[in-house]
Order: sequence, then C-alpha cells, then structure tokens
Amino acid sequence: MTSSVTGQRTAVWPVLLGVGLLAGCTAAGLAALALADALTATGLPDPGPITTVGLPFVRAAGEVAAVLAVGSFLFAAFFVPPQKSGVLDVAGYRALRTGSVAAGVWAVCAALLVPLTISDVSGQRLLDHLGPMELWSAAGLVDTADAWRWTAFLAAALTLVSIPVLRWSWTPTLFIGSLVTLIPLGLTGHSAAGGSHDLGTNSLLIHLVGAALWAGGLLALLAHALRSGEHGALAARRFSAVALWCFIAMALSGVLNALIRVRPADLLDSSYGALVGAKLVALCLLGILGWRQRRSGLVALDADPGARGPLIRLALTEAVIFGLTFGVAVALGRTPPPPPRVLNPSIPEVEIGYNLDGPPTLARILFDWRFDLIFGTAAIVFALLYIAGVWRLRKRGDAWPTGRLVAWLSGCAVLLFATSSGLGRYMPAMFSMHMGAHMMLSMLVPILLALGGPVTLALRALPAAGKGQPPGLREWLLGALHSRVSKFFTNPIIATALFVAGFYGLYFGGIFDSAASDHAGHVAMNLHFLATGYLFYWCVIGVDPTPRPLPPLGKLAMVFGSLPLHAFFGVVLMGMNTVLAEPFYRSLQLPWHTDFLADQKLGGGIAWAAGEVPLVIVMLALLIQWSRTDRRTAKRLDRAAERDHDADLVAYNNMLAELSRREKQGQ
Repeated sequence: MTSSVTGQRTAVWPVLLGVGLLAGCTAAGLAALALADALTATGLPDPGPITTVGLPFVRAAGEVAAVLAVGSFLFAAFFVPPQKSGVLDVAGYRALRTGSVAAGVWAVCAALLVPLTISDVSGQRLLDHLGPMELWSAAGLVDTADAWRWTAFLAAALTLVSIPVLRWSWTPTLFIGSLVTLIPLGLTGHSAAGGSHDLGTNSLLIHLVGAALWAGGLLALLAHALRSGEHGALAARRFSAVALWCFIAMALSGVLNALIRVRPADLLDSSYGALVGAKLVALCLLGILGWRQRRSGLVALDADPGARGPLIRLALTEAVIFGLTFGVAVALGRTPPPPPRVLNPSIPEVEIGYNLDGPPTLARILFDWRFDLIFGTAAIVFALLYIAGVWRLRKRGDAWPTGRLVAWLSGCAVLLFATSSGLGRYMPAMFSMHMGAHMMLSMLVPILLALGGPVTLALRALPAAGKGQPPGLREWLLGALHSRVSKFFTNPIIATALFVAGFYGLYFGGIFDSAASDHAGHVAMNLHFLATGYLFYWCVIGVDPTPRPLPPLGKLAMVFGSLPLHAFFGVVLMGMNTVLAEPFYRSLQLPWHTDFLADQKLGGGIAWAAGEVPLVIVMLALLIQWSRTDRRTAKRLDRAAERDHDADLVAYNNMLAELSRREKQGQ
C-alpha cells in the first residue's frame, strides 16, 4: 500500500512542479529581455540579477501554485462525491491535501515577493542595501508590496485551516478562501492605474477568477487522472462545464482589458502588444484543446472509465500551454505599456477612472450610463438564470407565481440601474449619489430579490440525484441551506446586527473615509450592502424557507427594531458638521461640486426618507403572507374535517352537552 501511494505521488508531483518551473522560466526569460525598456521607462537603476530574474520567476511559479490550490479545493468540493458519512472520499482527500500544499507554496512565494518588489521599485540590490525586516516593514509604503503581504497572510491562514479538514462540508469554504487570496493580486498592476481603471480592475478580477478556475481545475483533473482515481468520468464532465464558462469569461474580460491599454496597431509595434497577442493565441489554442477534450477525452471515458489516455494527453498539452501563458502574463505585467491614449488625463480620470461632464441632472442620471462589469453583469446573469428556471418548470407543466418572477426581475433591474446608470456613474464622486445607491442596494434590491424566492425555484427546477448517484447542484444547495453557517447568519440578532451596524460602523467608524478613494473599497461596500440587506429581508419576508423560521411577531420585531435606527442614522448625518471623506472629494476638483457639507446633508436626508419605502413594502408583504397562511390553514382544517366527518366539532359539541347535563344534575 505504501509503495503504491509513493508511486502515485511521484507520477503527479513532477508534472505539477514542471508546470510551475515552466511558468517561472518563461516569465524570467521574457522579463530579462524587456529589462532595458523597463529601466528606461522608470528611470531606476538595475536592482541586480536576483530581483530581475527572481521576481518574475517567483511570481509566475506562485501563481501556478495559487490556481492549483483553487482547482484542488474546487475538485474536492464539487467534482467528486464524498462518502455517505460526509467524510471525503480518497479522491477528494488527495485533492484537499494537494490544495493545502499548493496554498503553502503560494504563501511562501507571496512572502518572498514582498522584499523582491521593494528592491524592484527602489532600484536597490536585494542583499547589498536592505535587510529582510526593513524590506518587510517598508511594504506598507508600496501598494504592490503591501498587496503581496496581504496575499501571504491570507494564503498562510488558508493553509493552516485546511490541514485538519476531513469532511466535505468544509471544502466549499476552503474553495472560497482560495479565491479570496487572488483579490490583492487583482487590485494591482497596469489595470489599477490610469484612465478607465474601474473597467480595468473589474475585468482583471473576472479574468483572474476565470483563469484560476480553468487552469486550477485542469491541473487538479490531470492529477486525479494520473492517480487512477475513481469517478474520473464524472469529474471530467463537471470540469468541462466549468471550463466552458471560464473560457467565455476569460475571452471577454481579457479582450476588454487589452482594449483599455493598447490599440490594435500596438499589437505589432510594441513588446507589450506582442505579449498581449501571445496571450490571445494561447487562449485560442486552449479553447481548441478544450473542444477536443469534450469530443475525444470525455467520450472515451464514458465508453470505458479506464480509458484515461486521451484525457491525460490533452490535459498535459493544456497544462504546458497554461504554464507558458502564466509566464507571459507575468512578463506582461513587467513590460512598460504603450503610451496612454489620453496623454494629459483629468483629475477625475486618474482618481475614479472617467470624466464627469457636469452636475448630476435627471437626464444624466437616467441616460448617462457606464456599465459595471461586476454588478451589472451579475444583474443580467441572475435574471437569465431565474428565467431559465421558470421556463424549465413551466415546460414540464409546473406553475410558478408571476408575482415572484416580477419581483426578481425588478430587483435585477434596480441592481443594474443603481450600479451602471448615471447614479452609479456619479456615486464615487458625490456623497448624496453614493447614499442613493446605498439605499437601493441595501433596502430595495434585497427586498425584491427575497420576494422572488430563488432558492425555492432552484430546488424545484434542479434535478435531484437518483439513488446511488453522486450529489449535484440541488444537494449542494440543500447542504448550504441547512449548514451551521446558514443557521448562524439567519439568527435574528446576527442578521439585524449586520444590517444595522454596517451603517454606523462604515460611516462613523472611519471606514468610509479610507474606502471612498479606492475602487476596491466601493466594490466591497456594494457587496456588503447587498449581502447584509438580502440576509435581513430573507429572514423577514423571504419566500424561501430559512434555517431559523420566525413567528410573525418576531419578524415584526426585526422590522420595527431596525428601521428606526436607519432613520436615526440619517438624522445624525444631517446634523453633522464634519464632512466624511472630504480630502478625497476635494481632490477631485469638480468646479460644480464644492459645497460638500450640503451634499452630505442631502445624503442624510436620502437615508432618512428611504426607510419609509421598504417599511411599506415589508408590511404589505407580511400582510399578504399572513393572509395566505391563514387561508392555507383554513383549507387544511376543512379537508381534515371532511375526512373525519367533523370529529373535532362533534367532540366539542359532546363536551358542551356533557357539561350541560352535569349542571342540570347538580341543580
């Protein structure tokens, strides 16, 4: 048994290490070729060969380890089934351990990149002028080095948490945690600076997630196939479905990100454009190989579960191309981009990514749109998925209430409007516009989405796993619904505290002052508004069942206990004489926006008045739900009475007759 396991390990780890070495050598070689241009563009001295070669090598190898961690945790969570007891199967356990090792390597590489980045930015040799502790402490002065420091911390925490895990229920959390380690990486580099950096950052985040799922899933599947693991056909099918959507996301986001930085002519006239073209060619090759995998590798596995040869050969080829692509991507980040299209960008373009033509008017709020790649795309995808679920139900003859469909689509429309219309465009530059979007995202959108009942729709539309079949989407959703995490967050006290405390902690705790000038801060705030709002209204008026059902009085207590606190929050804002995030708003130098205190008071008025709308909607929804509950209860009692010929009523009448008889006898 021991020799068998050792043989399997030696068959897998050399392949994974080879992909990492290939990516590192490619990045180091291309970065060395572009060194002269980089030094000319920055005007810094040569930091020495350790930094010049070591930084791109460590970064590329670390990124391969990062995607391997993502893919391994994804594989353990969703590609192979656990045992009936909930403990991971052999294949899932091996993938989990691979993910732990990869996360540890990712943490070490990120920690090494802190001093390497400081050396690169300062132009000082790594060993001659700066000590390790000095370099680590200086990371806070350089955004990229600070991002690597956060990455090292997150990856190390992920490694430690994953080591004792044996049960399947923890693997989805580890998978999400592995994706979180990529966020600091997505907020640095060329995409996070210059004009249109809002679109550049959002597209890069989508690109990174797509690449991590695709490349990491492929490496995990390849490792599984080399180990002769069970459920090979099932894992390959599930990965193929994920890879298709990742290819689409990577292609669209990559093209958009490239168009922001380069013109079509730059693809032939600059080193940066040549590397972009190489990534595009690699993406096309990977798409072709993925198509071949579906046509040959998966077909061979379906015909014979032991026929792993075609899948392994194609997966090895894809892994080599992915290794080269990661090396090219790292070299691209170290290559000076072509001159910007706008040579003298305005201050708003530098700070928020785009210009504002004038003060917000009704016409500009309604028609001056700038599509939000994250939340706008989410709104459209959510709407399409919901429509697909309703269509599946009605196709098989099942009904779905039209009111729920209208509520969900209205919530998606409001989400799209709040983040992509003129309101979303002006939101980073004006507190009043920010507060208007905040109220929509935290109070109106969650109410409409909760009334749509998406979980109930998914449970009815998704097929259930048959006897002896591995769990699928429906079983995973049920597991999440009844998990300890859901029970904790649906506690009325926790849900209300998260919903209300976010207002006071964000604006009065100093967080907004730090986050207002950062695009990532705005993305995080919007996510917080949506998540806490949906959690609160799911508990109060949600159509979907909750792990902690509340009686009507409990729901009323949550509503009347929280909304006055929102009104008080608005009153406090209107009475403040200190402007929140004033340095940032002043730095924009918008000639039509100078009275920041008046704008903040307007934002406070919006917060105070916005509480009335959800109160009316919530009360109407609760009244309708209670009315329907009473009708259903009455119908159930009537049916029971028909079945037992009013046995309860007869027993009650007999009791009254007996009491009357006893009273007469006593007289």
